[in-house]
Amino acid sequence: MATLWKPYTIVTSICKSPSHRSPSSSRTSTIIMASAERSGAAARRSPSAWETRISLVLALASQASSVSQRYLVELASETAKYAFPRRRFEARNLEEALMSVPDLETVKFRVLKRTNEYEIREVESYFIAETTMPGKTGFDFNGSSQAFNVLAAYLFGKNITSEQMEMTTPVYTRKSQSDGVKMDMTTPVITNKASSSSPDQDKWQMSFVMPSKYGSNLPMPKDPSVSIKEVPKKMVAVTAFSGFVKDEDVMQRESKLREALRSDPEFQVKEGASVEVAQFNPPFTLPFTRRNEVAVEVERKA
Repeated sequence: MATLWKPYTIVTSICKSPSHRSPSSSRTSTIIMASAERSGAAARRSPSAWETRISLVLALASQASSVSQRYLVELASETAKYAFPRRRFEARNLEEALMSVPDLETVKFRVLKRTNEYEIREVESYFIAETTMPGKTGFDFNGSSQAFNVLAAYLFGKNITSEQMEMTTPVYTRKSQSDGVKMDMTTPVITNKASSSSPDQDKWQMSFVMPSKYGSNLPMPKDPSVSIKEVPKKMVAVTAFSGFVKDEDVMQRESKLREALRSDPEFQVKEGASVEVAQFNPPFTLPFTRRNEVAVEVERKA
């Protein structure tokens, strides 16, 4: 080692000697030492190609792990909304006691009256995304699936701003009452039949309740079959039932509800009111825990 370092020692000694301090000698020694330092620094700082590949792989693995953790947290959070539903409604019987609804935003209302057969509610205004269902029945599987997929596409980004909105509940299926009625996308999903003045008078309509945080500032849909409407504040009579919804069930329950309201001393069915069905649960929910509601708009008796 001593032999290897002698040239450097000699150069340093020469530079330090008073008899060898000419400008050219100083510049030469400075260049030599600077070159040596740069070479050493380059040797220390330049990783090999193998080390570079390892560093890149580790960085990508760390980023992927972070993204996966966020995705898993979000997935767990969304799953919990369905796996641990809330019981928002007071049960009138055993059937309703077994019902549950997902922990999602829903329409706001207050109960004005409750009987053994129905409940009178005052429902706050809300916005909906609505589309006309194919076919002449409201609850055939193909028609319902097509309408649901169209609305879900709008909710999850098929709009002019590519906004992805939160799911709500229920989904409504109903007959239209009048032109110009506007609705929100939340829960339930609503289906209603078009009025006689509508060109789609033989069609049912499905709607999603919109998240309330958007108010009227909802993104416009790209699909022309989807319309955004506001449903004004209203009073409705509601009766709940479990299982999967069928057209025959809706007809029977609507008839029974209207019959019960005839003897109500305070409220009566509003003229021209049509049936509205709300479905609160995803398809994989067990039938006896599903919550569905049949409703008709009412008004106070004079």
